[in-house]
Amino acid sequence: MSVNHYENFPVGSIMLPRRLRKPVHAVYAFARYADDVADEGDADNDARLAALAALRAELDLIGAGGVPQTALMRRLYEEAVLPFGLDLQPFYDLLSAFAQDVVKTRYQNFAELADYCRHSANPVGRILLQLYGETDTRSLARSDGICTALQLINFWQDVAVDWRKGRVYIPQDDLAKFGVTEAQIAEGRADFAFQRLMAYQCGRAFKMLKAGAPLGRTLKGRIGFELRMIVVGGQIILQKLDGCRYNVFEQRPVLGKKDWWLIVKRAFLKK
Repeated sequence: MSVNHYENFPVGSIMLPRRLRKPVHAVYAFARYADDVADEGDADNDARLAALAALRAELDLIGAGGVPQTALMRRLYEEAVLPFGLDLQPFYDLLSAFAQDVVKTRYQNFAELADYCRHSANPVGRILLQLYGETDTRSLARSDGICTALQLINFWQDVAVDWRKGRVYIPQDDLAKFGVTEAQIAEGRADFAFQRLMAYQCGRAFKMLKAGAPLGRTLKGRIGFELRMIVVGGQIILQKLDGCRYNVFEQRPVLGKKDWWLIVKRAFLKK
């Protein structure tokens, strides 16, 4: 479902066709580096935004027919963009989301959050579909649903983690609707109101994941199996969140070794 800390990105899986592994690794390297620029280390906001702007300038250079200067961007260009004729817009969208992470820490409503996911998560699926040669409207829509759902699931896993970073991804109007305050999040208090709030958020993510799931059967071969595994992994995380009564303050639900056997089994049965 995710690799290291760049979430929802199937990297290096033996389920991926061999011809896609190098470009997927190149795209992942770009995404992880940009994510780290926005989220890791001790740099101030101006330095983070400047580093992201430098990556954007390299994309501009590629778009103008030039060759990028840094090793990271040359790899992306030579192993993914050039041989597969990739559209650059998803890469710009990712950089936009990472820049937003630097300056925006609250979301007023779900529409704002979904728009963030449109830039932070959906481009991943769209890039993979381009690599696979599947860019019809229905496939793209289903991919967007899966990617947004996975991003939301990651948010709900990480409520406590994000709070320590000064971020709250739960929409502010939903906090008010269910009577949960940020002070309660700071306290790590998973009472009934918090459980109802999180059940609502997870239910919304489940519906989106389910709506996009048919893409895993539409795509043939290894890539379809990989996608079915990702969807099942997301469903299991949602089950774990429900199982711990959404108390993410004491334990972050993650996939264990036993879960992977179940993921493979369910993905195989869903073909």
